[in-house]
Amino acid sequence: MGFPVEVATNSVLAPPDLGALPAARPYRLQRALDWVVLIACSPVLVPVGLLIGLVVALTSRGPVLFLQERVGLDGRTFQVYKFRSMVNGDNPLVPDPTRITRVGAVLRRWSLDELPQLLNVAKGEMSVVGPRPTVASQVERYTQDQARRLTVRPGLTGLAQVSGRNSLAWADRIELDLAYVETRSLRRDVGILVRTVSTVLTGDGAEGHDAADPMLREG
Repeated sequence: MGFPVEVATNSVLAPPDLGALPAARPYRLQRALDWVVLIACSPVLVPVGLLIGLVVALTSRGPVLFLQERVGLDGRTFQVYKFRSMVNGDNPLVPDPTRITRVGAVLRRWSLDELPQLLNVAKGEMSVVGPRPTVASQVERYTQDQARRLTVRPGLTGLAQVSGRNSLAWADRIELDLAYVETRSLRRDVGILVRTVSTVLTGDGAEGHDAADPMLREG
């Protein structure tokens, strides 16, 4: 499935019509799973998060949290929370390794920079499992079919994240996201959560991002 771009020029042919997306139909107990995970993990993750925030504040200048506008369910935008892992300033889709702090490199390796997104889950902007939230410049390059990934809440982890993460081309990630949209269920989400643990521990796919990938261009 191709992107709605000309690879040579990366010019957008036609952005998707987000108003024509099919209605979201979350499976039963999806939101309950979110809260079970939040409540079960809070006794461990809240102290860990406070410690990480302190370390980030003490080791580099700038805010502890990095906020960025992302596109979520039905194309609605929201502010996603992350621990700042780079020197203060812009955070491009393909990060400059020289701007990643030493602490930030560790956080990224273990996906701990994403920990504040538990706040997004609590607010109902995200779920624990779903396609990763994306930015508007990428949504504009979706085909109408690819835009169906916006019919479910974005997630902390998802099928693409346990199937290669950053080592995957964006076309392959989106195909996995669409497969998840079509087959999502409580059983599948629990399975993805279990696989996420091993993916984080092994670091599979933590490095990647092909800078030549047309979906990573912000203009």
